Amino acid sequence: MNRLSESCERLFAAFAFLAALLLFAMVALTTADIIMRNTLRVGFPWANEVTEYALYLTTLLTAPWLLRRGQHVRIDMALALVPPRVAWLMEAAADLLGLAASLVLIWYGTIMTLQSARLSSLTIKNLVFPEWWLLWPLPACFVLVALEFVFRFHRLMGASRTRRLEATSVG
Repeated sequence: MNRLSESCERLFAAFAFLAALLLFAMVALTTADIIMRNTLRVGFPWANEVTEYALYLTTLLTAPWLLRRGQHVRIDMALALVPPRVAWLMEAAADLLGLAASLVLIWYGTIMTLQSARLSSLTIKNLVFPEWWLLWPLPACFVLVALEFVFRFHRLMGASRTRRLEATSVG
């Protein structure tokens, strides 16, 4: 389990790096579009659309990495207020709920992607392409998020019965 967890950690870091490259590309594209529109009176009509898709992918690519690092969105003030054993139980419950939610999103995202492909649905804006191209990263990402919740739960079960080190950002 530890070897798989370490391999996934490297994969998550690679995806986070790819997300950073996407963010850089979004900034470069937006800057170029603004400069061209204001100087040459022409721009990239598809720039906003591509930026929207890149932002979506950036979010999905960084989700497992942020969860791994404990930097995902969480309400941790309650963990600082309860006894360590209760905080540990809350962490276990959160991991199990996160895993369940991830499995639902994998299932639903897979169904959406397959239906879109079966129906040959298209995304039609400035760019036209099969809709499933936008949909498949969702279940793929949540497979990785679900794996990380399994790893988190496994690490929690092997740790002392107290709150996680990354669990609280408040006093």
